[in-house]
Amino acid sequence: MYFLALAADYDGTIAKNGIVQPETVAALRRLKAAGLKLILVTGRELRELEPIFPEITLFDRVIAENGATLYDPSNGRERLLASPPPAVFVTRLRELEVEPLSVGRCVVATWEPCQLRVLSAIQELGLDLQIIFNKGAVMVMPAGVNKATGLSAALRELDISAHNVVAVGDAENDHAFLQACGCAAAVANALPAVKERADIRLAGDHGAGVIELIENILAGEMDLGCTARNGVGVGWTREGRQVCLAPSGGSVLIIGPSGCGKSTMATALTEQMVDKGFEFCILDPEGDYVDLLHAVPIGSPNVPPDPAQALKLLNEAGVNLVLNTQSLDPTERRRLFSTMLLQTARVRARSGRPQWLIIDEAHQVLPATEGAAAEPLAHRDIPVAILITMHPETICPNALNMVETVIALGDESQAALARFAAITGRTAPAIAAAPQRGQAVHWSLKTGDKPQLISIVSPAQIHKRHAGKYAVGDVGPWRSFYFRGPGLKHNCKAENLYKFLEIAHNIDDPTWDYHLRAGDYSAWFRHVIRDERLAASAARVEADLTLDSVESRRRIRKAICRRYAAPCC
Repeated sequence: MYFLALAADYDGTIAKNGIVQPETVAALRRLKAAGLKLILVTGRELRELEPIFPEITLFDRVIAENGATLYDPSNGRERLLASPPPAVFVTRLRELEVEPLSVGRCVVATWEPCQLRVLSAIQELGLDLQIIFNKGAVMVMPAGVNKATGLSAALRELDISAHNVVAVGDAENDHAFLQACGCAAAVANALPAVKERADIRLAGDHGAGVIELIENILAGEMDLGCTARNGVGVGWTREGRQVCLAPSGGSVLIIGPSGCGKSTMATALTEQMVDKGFEFCILDPEGDYVDLLHAVPIGSPNVPPDPAQALKLLNEAGVNLVLNTQSLDPTERRRLFSTMLLQTARVRARSGRPQWLIIDEAHQVLPATEGAAAEPLAHRDIPVAILITMHPETICPNALNMVETVIALGDESQAALARFAAITGRTAPAIAAAPQRGQAVHWSLKTGDKPQLISIVSPAQIHKRHAGKYAVGDVGPWRSFYFRGPGLKHNCKAENLYKFLEIAHNIDDPTWDYHLRAGDYSAWFRHVIRDERLAASAARVEADLTLDSVESRRRIRKAICRRYAAPCC
C-alpha cells in the first residue's frame, strides 16, 4: 500500500459539533488495523480535546494547538513545538477586553470580530506573532508555526515521508498541512477555497466524508496519489497536455536501442523527483549515473557497493542513492539486487522511501531466462519500479506483468511495443509514426488509451551544456584533440566534443587504445574542456584494463552524451 498514514483535522472533519460519531471511529479502527498510522491535526488545545474524545488513543500522534504541540497518546508525552505566549501579550488582550479568550501552552484563541484588537496588541508590543483563522475562530501563534510544521515534526518521529500521507480537512487553517501531503482530500462541508486546492473532493460531509476516504484507501484506490502536483512529468502531447508518472502507480518500462536517450530521460526524471521532494534509488550496472546531481554514488568500476552502507543511506531521509555495480559479474549483480530489493521493500513499507526505484539494464537482474537467476522472483517479490532496457523480451514476464506504463524510444518502437504486448497477452497497438530524437511513444495500460507520441523532457544538467562552445564550437588549433596513435600514424583534429565523438567512432582500435591507455582523453576533458565530472568518468574507463576498445568507446561516448546531449548519441 503506497499510503502509510492518514492525517485528519478534528472540528468539521472527523467531528461534527465537536463530537465524533461511532461509525467514524469504527472506520478509523479499520484503517489502523490495516497497518496505517493515524495522525490527528487540530487547532484545539489538548486539555479540551481529551474529555470529549476518549478515542484519542487510537491516534499515533496528535498535533494540537494548530501545530504548536505534539502529543504521543501511547505514553502521554507532550512536546512543545513553539514558544509559549508572552505574558505581556495576554495581559494586554485582557486589558482590551478580548473575549472569549483561551490561553493554551502556545496558542492564544478568541473569535471574530476580536481580530482587530488582537492585531492592535501585536503591533503595539512589536511581537513576532501571526493570526490564523478557522471558520470564525481567531488563533494567535508564533510566526512560522502551523499545522504543516506540526505534521512535519510528527512524521519525523514516525519516520514516514509526507508524500505517503493522505490528509483530510475543511477549513482555512488546514491549507498548509493538506498541501504538505501526498494526497489532499476535502470533506463536502469544507470551505470552497479548501475544495478548490484539494486533490479529492469527498461526497460526504464531516465523518461521512472521512469514512468515504478510508474505504477508498482500504480498497486500494491508488489513483488517490495520481495528482498533478506529485506526478513526475515525462513529456507533452501534441495538444500541450503534460504526461506524468505517479509514484503510486505500477511499474514503468522504458525501452529503446542503445544511444536513443533512455539514460537521458531517466536523468530528467530524477531532476523532477528532486524538485518535488521525492527520493530515488538507482541500480546502475554500467556507471551511467555516477555523476548524477543530487545523488550519492556507492561503488566504482573496481569496488562493489557495500550493502550495509547502502542500507544506512536508504534509512536516512533526504538521500538519493546510486548503486554502481560495474565491478560485479552478472550473478553477483542479481544477488546484490535480491538483497537490496528485500531491504528497500522493508524501508518502503515503514517510511515510504524511496518513492522511486530505477533499474537500468533491468534485464541483467530480472532476466527472462529463469536459469539465469539464482532464485526466480515471484510476482509479489518484484518492486514497483522504472525498468530500463533495450528489448522487452529480455525481462522476466513477472516484472512485465506489473508494468502500467510503457515508454518506447527509437525507430523500432512499433516492433518493441508489439513484443511487449505479446508477452503480456495484449493486442499489439499501432502507432502513427516512429518517434524522432526528442520524442517517445507513451502507452498507458491502465487507462486503455492508444499509444501517443510525446515530446520528452530534457535534463537541465545536460541542457545547460548543450550549446556550449566546448560541445559545438571551436577550442582552437592549439587546444584541439589530435588522434595520432602509435607512430603518429594519423593527425585527426577534434575541435569540439561532437567532432571528438565522430572521429572516435571511426578511428581504428590501436589509435583509440593508444590514447586511452595514455590517459589522454581524461586529460583533455579536464584541462581543455574543463569538465571535471566528464574527466573523472573518462579516467574510470581508462583505468579499467578489462574493457576492450568497443566497450571503452561506448562508455566514454555515453559519458559525453549524458552531459552534452550530443545529436550523434
